Amino acid sequence: MYIPEAHAETQITVLQQFIRENPLGILTTAIKSSLYPLILSSHIPFVLDVPEGADEVRSNGILRGHIARQNPQAKALMEALAAAQNEHGASIRELSEDVLVLFNGPYHHYVTPKFYIETKPDSGKVVPTWNYSAVQAYGKIRVYCDSKSDETQSFLQRQVEDLSRHTETSIMGYTGGEKPSAWTVSDAPERYVDMKKKNIIGVEIQIENLQGRFKMSQEMGRGDRDGVIQGFENLKTEVGNGMARMVALRGDLKDQRK
Repeated sequence: MYIPEAHAETQITVLQQFIRENPLGILTTAIKSSLYPLILSSHIPFVLDVPEGADEVRSNGILRGHIARQNPQAKALMEALAAAQNEHGASIRELSEDVLVLFNGPYHHYVTPKFYIETKPDSGKVVPTWNYSAVQAYGKIRVYCDSKSDETQSFLQRQVEDLSRHTETSIMGYTGGEKPSAWTVSDAPERYVDMKKKNIIGVEIQIENLQGRFKMSQEMGRGDRDGVIQGFENLKTEVGNGMARMVALRGDLKDQRK
């Protein structure tokens, strides 16, 4: 992802919170196979773990997810893992290829040059663009696909429980009390859950590189940014209002960092 300095977000805690708030990632792999395409992508909701470090350096974190066993990407991962295990031993779980997970923010939108109320009337030197926010994570992937092993069963059980807990409480807001209570995996019959787990594989990615781009008109002057905010607000839509808030927030952060 191209990340100009004006749009770059380098605070790891901000990027991690972005992932927690927008957990549906796009997992992209490039695995050589005679049966499946080299480049494969799947939309997968992830859980982010951030281990407590012994030093002052904060960990980028670990992503955990699961994929339908019938997904061609899952089949390519299992094929690659089998080849690695044949070469290096049955205990191997991690593949040598890097993978990419891309997380997109909830709001993105076209920006018309008509929003630039300062530069457009003055010189006309403005062009359309598209505002968005995204975080990308690179790392090595571990694959848990032996449905008969205790390791895989333990990983998958923890994964579906943690993912359900996060999405029910943090995404849906089902926290009990005056709000609805959260659905839990234990609400479903145990045998049914065990059957469903046989149809998925687990993936775990140690994040080696975490980057973010918040492209929200920060490169423009205050007058033009105010025009973008007003333009989005005038759309009177949920996306427009969300974009207006993000442009204002990111513009203020830019000004504070001067």
